[in-house]
Amino acid sequence: MAQWKVRVDQDVCIGDAICASLCPDVFEMNDEGKSQPKVEIIGEDFIDCVREAAEACPVGCIYIEEI
Repeated sequence: MAQWKVRVDQDVCIGDAICASLCPDVFEMNDEGKSQPKVEIIGEDFIDCVREAAEACPVGCIYIEEI
């Protein structure tokens, strides 16, 4: 089973929250109002919504790396 590592660049994130809206099982907003992954490693069950969130991010701060 394939797995991916999900990362949000906190220096670039503007707190738009589109990722948390599109993929709430993977992303949440932290106390600073920025997105962060709830889990860093995801499987095939979440990759589609994470890719959608990464594409929708207005500043492109979501990174997905296959491991």
